[in-house]
Amino acid sequence: MTNNTVKIRKSGNSNILTLPKEIKPKAKKYRVFQGRDGMIVYVPEKSNPFKNQAFIDKYKNSRQKEEFEGSLFDNELS
Repeated sequence: MTNNTVKIRKSGNSNILTLPKEIKPKAKKYRVFQGRDGMIVYVPEKSNPFKNQAFIDKYKNSRQKEEFEGSLFDNELS
């Protein structure tokens, strides 16, 4: 990867960082964070399967198979 430098542009109330053409985004939406050292990090936004109703419905009554056979110790299913 080449060493590119970008400048922050102002557009209305927003600051814009442009992507160099060598960087091909793999997602349409990103979450952005700024670290204590000033580093700006963009993370592709992914859906949370635990908030997806279709996923919840599919696995609602699923039970995990115990790795070790035998009875449970105490109140694991409570």
